[in-house]
Amino acid sequence: MMTPMTNISLFNLKGKTHVNSTPAELIEHAVGREEAILTANGAVRATTGHFTGRSPKDKFTVNDSSVSDQIDWGAVNQPMAPEKFERIYKRLQQYLLEKELYIFNGFAGADPDHRLPIQVITEYAWHNLFAHQLFIRPSEQELQEHQTAFTVINVPNFKVNPQEDDTNSETLIAVSFTKKLVIIAGTHYAGEMKKSIFSVMNYLLPEQGVLPMHCSANVGKNDDVALFFGLSGTGKTTLSADSERALIGDDEHGWSKKGVFNFEGGCYAKCIGLSEENEPQIWQAIRFGTVLENVILDDTRTPDFHDGTRTENTRAAYPIEYIPNSVIPGIAGTPNVILFLTADAFGVLPPISKLNADQAMYHFLSGYTSKLAGTERGVTEPEATFSTCFGAPFLPRPAHVYAEMLGEKIREHQVQVYLVNTGWTGGPYGTGKRMNLRYTRRMVSAAIEGSLVKESYIADPIFNLQIPTQCEGVPSVLLNPRNTWKDPEAYDMKAKELAGLFHQHFAKFTQASDTIKNAGPKV
Repeated sequence: MMTPMTNISLFNLKGKTHVNSTPAELIEHAVGREEAILTANGAVRATTGHFTGRSPKDKFTVNDSSVSDQIDWGAVNQPMAPEKFERIYKRLQQYLLEKELYIFNGFAGADPDHRLPIQVITEYAWHNLFAHQLFIRPSEQELQEHQTAFTVINVPNFKVNPQEDDTNSETLIAVSFTKKLVIIAGTHYAGEMKKSIFSVMNYLLPEQGVLPMHCSANVGKNDDVALFFGLSGTGKTTLSADSERALIGDDEHGWSKKGVFNFEGGCYAKCIGLSEENEPQIWQAIRFGTVLENVILDDTRTPDFHDGTRTENTRAAYPIEYIPNSVIPGIAGTPNVILFLTADAFGVLPPISKLNADQAMYHFLSGYTSKLAGTERGVTEPEATFSTCFGAPFLPRPAHVYAEMLGEKIREHQVQVYLVNTGWTGGPYGTGKRMNLRYTRRMVSAAIEGSLVKESYIADPIFNLQIPTQCEGVPSVLLNPRNTWKDPEAYDMKAKELAGLFHQHFAKFTQASDTIKNAGPKV
């Protein structure tokens, strides 16, 4: 259990507060205050204005003596002077005095031994509904005993001053581990709340021997657990929502000595292109109580999930119990299979390949994928990127801390690891096409069931990967990406280009062993 701390954010508030309101109450307020509108399927739809994704350049961590030698300072973890944060916080307290506020008290972390009691304070009702659905909702008894250990204050209409506050814009996402406080200002994008608490958990849990992970997880009838690592848009939510398996969670988990547990009580699914045929569980979860973000509606207020004119990063936030056969509370045993999901915009990686332990460490540290449109400000089409541990934007500590913990667990439990390309095939973005979801599901199922490990494999000469020669239900020609290109020589050139980017990125991991370094692509 995290050490509780008296909440410091509610002192001297004079305005009206709504504490742990029900979804119906929050929806009533959100619609009545014209923050959101009710859709034809019962969900509420809110728009987030200019910000339709995270603002990583506006994220800061307060650099004080308690954390200064623990944080991996740089572009991801930008330092903020304690006096700067204190000045902003004092202005924020004055701003909040007369405001009508919405307050959620709950938890991050389903395992009682490692959960974090949190409080989320918002000036918008729909933001509090988002927090209610995404974090873990307390029982009546837990609510009575709740003592806040970390507070999130989300105030979109409060702006910081870049000149005075030494920030990059009027937007701010700042965490103080000393004050146990997160301030989110100048952005309406709700995802900043969940990712801020994820970053907090990523700092706190390694001290307890728990590996925090940016992954989804599900479990089969034989208690076999599978993890799906990947950045936003690579398929974590889609592939883990499987009618044949129970969903533990879709985005954030911890791996303790006892097994895996979900950090959250809900799902935050990308829904651009969502269809009932391909993603029936997510489709059916979008109903009363669900928050839709930036989804276009037609004249009857029916969501048009194929319309990305506002943003490709349209989202649906709903409680995990809206997914049939979900695991509540989100706790399960030790993983049997790990799948690293990458949306390869180069179109040269195999749709699935088997990794040994050293290769697993190489690709975990590399975290290759493509940033998909809308997930961050300024991203309008897929961009090749490397996000260490498949979650670099949310890792306060140095990457090797998380990588070493994962490596130990893979070896200790003899976990099977696969690299899955959910991106392009037959050519790069603009020429090729996205992997067929039906085939990806079949390959993932074969990996989890154990049938894929028994197949014969060939070695990829460039990426040093083991490619299966067949997988039931999948055309064999698709398994080797070179065979899907009209011009094999063009494939070779593009593959070597990506291999070079892997080497260039991995050069910074000077602490990695030679066996791990040699497990990557061959140049």
